[in-house]
Amino acid sequence: MFGIILIAAAGVFEETGTVIGKYQVAHKKESLYAMGFLSSIWAAALLLLFSWFGEAPFIFSFESLPFFVSRVVLEVLLLFVSLNALLDADRSTFSFLRVLTIPLLLSVDIALGYSLSLPQIAGISFIVMALLFLFFNHSLGRKGKLLSLLSAILAVATISLYKYDITHYNSVVAEQSLTYMVLLVVLVGTAWWKRGENLFSYLTKPLFLLQSLASGIAGLIVSFAFLFAPASIIMAARRSIEVLASIVSGRAYFHEKHPIVKLVCFLLVCSGLLFLTITG
Repeated sequence: MFGIILIAAAGVFEETGTVIGKYQVAHKKESLYAMGFLSSIWAAALLLLFSWFGEAPFIFSFESLPFFVSRVVLEVLLLFVSLNALLDADRSTFSFLRVLTIPLLLSVDIALGYSLSLPQIAGISFIVMALLFLFFNHSLGRKGKLLSLLSAILAVATISLYKYDITHYNSVVAEQSLTYMVLLVVLVGTAWWKRGENLFSYLTKPLFLLQSLASGIAGLIVSFAFLFAPASIIMAARRSIEVLASIVSGRAYFHEKHPIVKLVCFLLVCSGLLFLTITG
């Protein structure tokens, strides 16, 4: 239950950063690279601060390198796929399609030895039903669908590798801060090479600083949430909250269609989330 509470808190911060970023990129006030940079830099900084002040250990095992390197490569690919999907797709389309991560993670969790109860499996089924209903009802925008689906599939691999690393080898701080650093280097280097853009200049502007802090706090909370439940449960909660937030912001700021149908599907997702909290 505590892991789900953490994810709920992270969802509020994450949606704030996402809405600001999507709006600013759409209006040519922020580049795609800047959006990725702003969503990562404070998460890395906050994790390192936790370690510096002794609140969380920095432990990295060289035995984890094959898994860690594989994860980082996939994270870089996932970053660019997700940024493009986020920009192209409707907010709710992006969020609903990423629900596909959950049933795929369920199979991975079972393979890793986690024991999931029948109510939890039923909960995940409710969430998948909501997604299928949206597909057949044609309530999702077409633009950005394939990229959103690809980001959902890639997330299964990156999350599974992350969960494996922090379970068997590395601390959360070490695993995540090093990953964020690699992503930041890739983003800063790519922005400078392709656009001659200094991404650090965005941090001097209040709105972009707010976007960055919101995304950073969300990333920090999500990183630790995986310590308290199987990956499939944490991601089910995260995707559910993401769906609700995207319906609200999509309607309020981006004037998306079919809000009633999407709210009905969200109720199905909520029912699934309720079942997911039942462990027996």
